[in-house]
Amino acid sequence: MTRRVLIKLSGEALLAKGQEFGLDHHSCQEVARTIKEVYDAGVQIGLVVGAGNIFRGNLAKAFGFERTAADHIGLLATAINGLALSQVLATLGCKVRVMSARTLDGIVDTYNWMQAKLYMQEGSIVIFVAGTGNPFFTTDTAAALRASEMNCHELVKATKVDGIYSQDPILHQDAILYDKLTYSQALSDNLKVMDGAAIALCRDNKIPIRVVNLFNREAMVEAAVNGRGGTLVTGDAL
Repeated sequence: MTRRVLIKLSGEALLAKGQEFGLDHHSCQEVARTIKEVYDAGVQIGLVVGAGNIFRGNLAKAFGFERTAADHIGLLATAINGLALSQVLATLGCKVRVMSARTLDGIVDTYNWMQAKLYMQEGSIVIFVAGTGNPFFTTDTAAALRASEMNCHELVKATKVDGIYSQDPILHQDAILYDKLTYSQALSDNLKVMDGAAIALCRDNKIPIRVVNLFNREAMVEAAVNGRGGTLVTGDAL
């Protein structure tokens, strides 16, 4: 059976080093080249991209926005990121479709789960934007939802570190890197790999979560193509 994965990227992955907001074409190229390696290996790929490079939740408080309005801004920001990444991937020779949970007529396709599965089966990378389409749900939860709907073998959470640690490895040199955890451990120990709703949704639908370093291309490809490396979160007994 052809391997199918959902890759969750943070919006910050599209920033230049030291940049706080915006899109950097070099960073977009680096991310796209990594995804292209996975694509060339024949893996069916779904992508969910966050919006932290454009609008972060903490800005809502600074502006005095209501949470719903702030989340709507974030949903639109994910569409910007998805469109940008789709164009970079297309220049590398990938077939790409962008599908939005909210209607953006004339810009991207409106999400339809049957059509999305067909696109993936036909070899297109499908970038899911606008989160779940609702406020109060993170893009992590959107990634878990799409991974469940697309019957993905794994959800690969691409982050800034090599996996899940017992505590912040930047602040604590004695932090322990886990090879494997259960969903229950990730939730009860509040390890902040993803938000609780996303982990619970993966648990309920038996979607393993693999956390890996986005900036280590070899590790990313190994995780997405072969299901190895990083930290694996499953329901299996340890």
